Amino acid sequence: MAKSYVQLQESEGHLLAAASRLYSAYLTTSQYTGDNEADLMRKAIKETLQIAHAIDAAVIADTEID
Repeated sequence: MAKSYVQLQESEGHLLAAASRLYSAYLTTSQYTGDNEADLMRKAIKETLQIAHAIDAAVIADTEID
């Protein structure tokens, strides 16, 4: 397998951490059929982004205050 290089921004790293936790949880449930890893990964990413957008809409960060 060829090596690849990935450099994530800080916020992307946080999203990766959240999505990977959701993904690993899906793999331990009956939603996992043995051949749907890619679907569950996409679902975890989509739901992570939905959570992030909901938080962004509900919370004013320190840097957003004038």
